[in-house]
Parts: sequence; C-alpha cells; structure tokens
Amino acid sequence: MVDELVLLLHALLVRHRTLSIENSQLMEQLRLLVCERASLLRQVRPPSCPVPFPETFSGESARLPEFIVQTTSYMLVNENRFCNDAMKVAFLISLLTGEAEEWIVPYIEMDSPILGDYRAFLDEMKQCFGWDD
Repeated sequence: MVDELVLLLHALLVRHRTLSIENSQLMEQLRLLVCERASLLRQVRPPSCPVPFPETFSGESARLPEFIVQTTSYMLVNENRFCNDAMKVAFLISLLTGEAEEWIVPYIEMDSPILGDYRAFLDEMKQCFGWDD
C-alpha cells in the first residue's frame, strides 16, 4: 500500500512538473502576443473622428437640445470610450460650465444615483434647464 502511494505521489509530481512547464510556456507565448499586439496598435493610426468635440454647456435652455445632440453623436462614434452610463454622465459633466456646472455640484456632493444613470441625468437636465419632450 505504501509503495502504491509512493508511486501515485511520484506520478502526481511528474504531472505537476509537466503542467508547470507547459504553463510557463503558455505565459511566455501570451507575453509575446501582448507585446506584438501593442507594437501593431502603435503602427495603426486611429481614424479621425467624423463628429467634432461637443461645445460646453452653461445652462441656456435654448442650447440644451443642441448640447444633447452634440454629446450623443460624439459618444456614439466613440462608443468604446463610453461603455457605461457613469462614463457618459461624467463626460457630460466635464462639459458643463457656469450655471450648469453650479447645478451639478450638489448631485456630486451627495453622490446622487443619477450620476450613474444616463437617462435619469438627461431627464434631470431637461427638467432643470426647461426643455420638455
């Protein structure tokens, strides 16, 4: 019985060593592929954005529809940068100035749920700055 256990333990150690070597080889291949990908990405120039960067919004009701169209269009063509609602809301906040910037401060201070909900954020902006659907 002891001999059988010794043989099993030896077989396990050999298998472990084999798997460790295989794992090391796979990790090296992965490292090389990551480096190759990074090199290829540096060689490829990203296409220019067909939509201009949106203008800032300072709270004028008449400009709110234009601001929403500009930001929505920009986020659509750059969707890889705006993968969730929080990123979209943060982008809009970064474009607020003046009265609109002052309006958002309390929401940030109280960590309002609308900061992570793009639709709710737009609805709140529309309500505050006087644009009804």
